[in-house]
Amino acid sequence: MNKNILKGLALASVATLTLAGCASAPAEPTAAPVDYKACIVSDEGGFDDGSFNEEAYNGLLEAKTVLGVQTAEVESESGTDYQPNVDAMVAEGCNIIVPVGFALAAATDVASAANPTINFAPVDTALSNADFSPKYVPNVKPLLFDTAEAAFLAGYVAAATSKTGKVATFGGMAFPSVTIFMDGFKQGVAHHNSVKGTKVEVLGAKGDDQSKWTMTGDFSDVAKGKTVSANFIKQGADVILPVAGPVGAGSGQAALEAEGVYVIGVDTDWYKAPKFDEFKSLILTSIQKNMSVAIFETIKASLEGTFEGGEAIYVGTLANKGVGISPAHEVMWPAGIADEVAALEAEIVSGSLDVKSSY
Repeated sequence: MNKNILKGLALASVATLTLAGCASAPAEPTAAPVDYKACIVSDEGGFDDGSFNEEAYNGLLEAKTVLGVQTAEVESESGTDYQPNVDAMVAEGCNIIVPVGFALAAATDVASAANPTINFAPVDTALSNADFSPKYVPNVKPLLFDTAEAAFLAGYVAAATSKTGKVATFGGMAFPSVTIFMDGFKQGVAHHNSVKGTKVEVLGAKGDDQSKWTMTGDFSDVAKGKTVSANFIKQGADVILPVAGPVGAGSGQAALEAEGVYVIGVDTDWYKAPKFDEFKSLILTSIQKNMSVAIFETIKASLEGTFEGGEAIYVGTLANKGVGISPAHEVMWPAGIADEVAALEAEIVSGSLDVKSSY
């Protein structure tokens, strides 16, 4: 599915989920068990990746605690696991299944067609027909996130922080859900250059041809992430945005071996993720995708009989707090940048500042 198809899907009809806060549903006492089963299938990396899969998994755990639903989960180690794993959740008697990741689109398409009484909430992907036109299915509600908006803010912070005039980004694979981070990041750097008169360069995502942007080829090889990041550092980059889940730990390792190099996290606040404790002191900010709340609310709607599929697509934005960036932690942003970022966010929310994206 290409960016234009995703744009069409998002413009069709965006359903609203009320997101309480940022990273998780509100804490409440454990609910009494109910006869309803919510299930999840991971992408590569597993549920302890400290990033994409783990943030999604937290939504399922919150539903178990707050709503009392039964749960089941299965981890995917490679692409060959996607269809068998989704089918396994069908066999488990799940009432709603959350396939996590763009790569699970085909498996979701097959399973949802064969099981119209089961609800599906695929994360980061929507279904399409053979001609790539949007495919709307009553029992499928895509959960999409306009991370370009948040990545724009992170790019602005990166450009303001860089002392070398070079920052960098890379992805795991050239999925729209990956390149949307990189695209927004580039736009944020470009905006800083425009308003501040700087000439900060973005390595790893030159030009408009995303097929030529730097990718490691998977979402699991930390060593590749370190090698790619070390090469960027040799070229002068002092801020790196890895969009590859746990592979991003390699960026942290490379930064630790350098001096004055910072890392931007993705999906969750990496500063608070134990998986990235080793280099938490070098985390400049994180581009957060609040999947756990969207998943919790979708499971809740399915349980209560108010699940809306078809054209009722959810798109997380800065306006509905589906995406955002974390504040400065140990790495202090340059003076005044936090206020500038807040002002930029307000402009994006109001529509006076346009961030181009696939949504």
